[in-house]
Amino acid sequence: MYTPTPDDWLSINRANWDERVPLHVASDFYDLEGFRAGEDALRDFERAEVGDVTGKTLLHLQCHIGLDTLSWARHGASRVVGLDFSGPAVEVARGLAAELGLPEERAAFVHADVHDAAEAVPERGYDIVYTGVGALCWLPDIRRWARTAASLVAPGGFLYLAEFHPLTDILDDETGSRIVDDYFARQAWVQESAGTYADLEARTENNRNVQWRHPIGEVVSALAAEGLRLEFLHEHDVSLFPRFSSFERSADGYYRFPEGRPRVPLMYSLRASRTWSARGKTR
Repeated sequence: MYTPTPDDWLSINRANWDERVPLHVASDFYDLEGFRAGEDALRDFERAEVGDVTGKTLLHLQCHIGLDTLSWARHGASRVVGLDFSGPAVEVARGLAAELGLPEERAAFVHADVHDAAEAVPERGYDIVYTGVGALCWLPDIRRWARTAASLVAPGGFLYLAEFHPLTDILDDETGSRIVDDYFARQAWVQESAGTYADLEARTENNRNVQWRHPIGEVVSALAAEGLRLEFLHEHDVSLFPRFSSFERSADGYYRFPEGRPRVPLMYSLRASRTWSARGKTR
């Protein structure tokens, strides 16, 4: 239900995520054994849109157990840093980095709230600030997030965001064909939800969570207000999980509406850069 933001929203969400870390580690959804064997956790459109990361530094905000973060290291990033508010998730990520033979100089993980990232991460700026895939809905203030994220983009660098499209949150859960909610709702959505997207049947105790919807226009405007220049905004007709019961899984592993159904955007991605001005100052 919609409600004013609870004072303890952060501790509620942290308890929810902490409990689910071991479930995710053991799940087929994350497939840690496949990852250890060399499988890539990144999506093909992300790799294409981010481009060559060889020799670049990359910060991953809200990194969870670090699979995406470590995948960028495998693709050649000279140093990756992952940050997450869940202590158990960060410990898993550190363990995976050690298993892969990546020293802290190549792959470091920081336990901190995303709003404290500027003070918590080791460097003041990164060539690439990477985030998304179910991250923004856990944050109440998109402008505060944008200030933090933009402040960590080094001159000449960029922020890359891949996220689930907020339009999917206002469609009915069964067919995804009817609008049943308010796209511009701003209050917190508080719900009780057992299990996890990685194991729907899992028995869990910390089931309360607090989320917010952020229309794309507000995300783009918040980043622009922090001096980042939008390079592109792409919308995608694929999802990473069966968000609606009508979805079908394609041969490429993505979920889509059945053939012949009118399509709507299910994910979006954007890239916004911090450029140099003619006088050598950033803008």
